[in-house]
Amino acid sequence: MSYKIGLVGKPSVGKSSFFNAATMNDVSEGAYPFTTIDPAVGEAYVRVDCAAPEFDENCTPSVGFCDGGTRFVPVKLVDVAGLIPGAHEGNGLGNQFLTDLNEADVLVHVVDFSGKTDLEGEKTEGHDPREDIDFLEEELDMWYLDILEKGLDRYRSGYHGEENDVEEDLAEQMSAFKTNKDEIKQILLATGADLDPDEWGEETKGRVAREIRERTKPIVIAANKMDTSAAQKNYAAITADPDYDHLTFVPTSAHAEKALKKADEAGVIEYRPGASSFEVVGDPSEEQAAGLEQIREYVESYEGTGIQDVLELALFDVMGAIAVFPGSANGRADTEGVFRDCFILPDGSTTEDFAYHLHSDIGDGLLHGIDCRSKRQVGSEHRLGHRDVVEIVTTN
Repeated sequence: MSYKIGLVGKPSVGKSSFFNAATMNDVSEGAYPFTTIDPAVGEAYVRVDCAAPEFDENCTPSVGFCDGGTRFVPVKLVDVAGLIPGAHEGNGLGNQFLTDLNEADVLVHVVDFSGKTDLEGEKTEGHDPREDIDFLEEELDMWYLDILEKGLDRYRSGYHGEENDVEEDLAEQMSAFKTNKDEIKQILLATGADLDPDEWGEETKGRVAREIRERTKPIVIAANKMDTSAAQKNYAAITADPDYDHLTFVPTSAHAEKALKKADEAGVIEYRPGASSFEVVGDPSEEQAAGLEQIREYVESYEGTGIQDVLELALFDVMGAIAVFPGSANGRADTEGVFRDCFILPDGSTTEDFAYHLHSDIGDGLLHGIDCRSKRQVGSEHRLGHRDVVEIVTTN
């Protein structure tokens, strides 16, 4: 599991319910601040069309599972605690929140679109979810700005004992965000910032910090509690607001997803996570049957509960990640079966990257790869695509 998806959000918005729905872990839930104190890490899944049927094979996953030709590949889901006003200044669990948050590659911001919790997570009515969306971005932007300022101080002081380009010192200072000097230079050019930071005003520094944050900590909004009319009204208004065009929104109902998974486990229904329908196969009570019908109306209207969608959109669309299957061009199967693995790799990954992802020894001895669909040999610098099936030929 090479990627981490971070769940963030103010208290009482359904963040722990989302985590539990995605992982079916038993994390404490409650409508009061700081239900989650420590970050919970669980195994969620993203869907990938399995490649095995194309080769007339039945897959035997070593991790995750396959259901009807859909491979469920595990990813780490981190429920990050402590987002309150002033988190970037260390308020509440702020320092720990930022440390835990920085472990994530992409953020899913769970927002109560029903408007029934205020910025502190207390019950209210008519709260505008825009405030929550702005609040997280502003906290992160202030955090990034503080680190950017330290990078500028580093540049001005000649930390290395020699004169460097500003992008080098900024990249060094902000290396924890998995950036580099080339990306920093691209950002400076994209934002119109002068390459001499002495020419920067406060507005320029803020713009640069925000652009670095948007590139290194992308955010997807999980518009939660969308099975309520108030949430649906807010969703329509906010997604039509041009001020939020830079964000991606996914309507979600953590409550519905968890209820469906529990009913499936109990044998009351048949439900595949992420599906837009389910079938009642057991004998639900009258109350349960009524609840399931309410959920059915929601999932059919929104083509699912949104839980799977938001994870997959964050990983594959926003991050640009790809799924790659190790294969065998001549169809050989090992004693434990075929298509046992499916790995999630960054966009732009090459044959060589894949070889090293499998094992450092395999990468060290790489000769070439073989595209198992075309049987064509591919070189070490060949760029892989989503759902490629590749055999690695190595001396080790």
